[in-house]
Formats: sequence, structure tokens, C-alpha cells
Amino acid sequence: MTIEIKEQNGGYTAQLIGRLDTPAAVQATKDMQPLMEHADKEITLDCEQLDYISSSGLRLFLTLRKETAAKGGKVVIEKINDEIKKVFMMTGFYNLFEIK
Repeated sequence: MTIEIKEQNGGYTAQLIGRLDTPAAVQATKDMQPLMEHADKEITLDCEQLDYISSSGLRLFLTLRKETAAKGGKVVIEKINDEIKKVFMMTGFYNLFEIK
């Protein structure tokens, strides 16, 4: 799992690459810390190259959403594949996030 974070247009974009499974979520939590620190901005999670997400990965997305809500920012998720979209639909996450 790789996360590449870029600052752009006054916000941040994180490109998620690989599998966000339970073992990867521990490192991903550390890698996403800069996003938590800038939770007052718009944060875009680019999931085009995200192959899989586990419950631990979903929890990380939810933690980021709560942090941005508390600080006045927002999370936008873009380019999710059909499998991840299915997981989001089954868990109710599809209605929690702005998805493009």
C-alpha cells in the first residue's frame, strides 16, 4: 500500500495505490497523518489505483471524515472501482462521503 499526498488548489489529494487491508492500515494511518493535520481543507482521496479495502481501511476513511467534519473541511472520494463501490454500498459508506 502506497499513499502519495500532494497539496493542490488549496486542499490536498491523496492517491491510494494497492491494497488497504488490515496489515497495511497501520502504516496507512501514519502516512495519512498530514491529512489529519490539514483536516480544515478539502481532502480528495484518489482511489483509482486502490485494489481492495478492508474494514480497517474503512475505519481509516471514517476517522478522516470525522476529523474534517470537526475542523470544517471535507473529504471527497474519487475514481473508486466497482468492487470498492460495492463495499461502500453494503456498509452505508456511499452515503457518508461525496463520491465522484
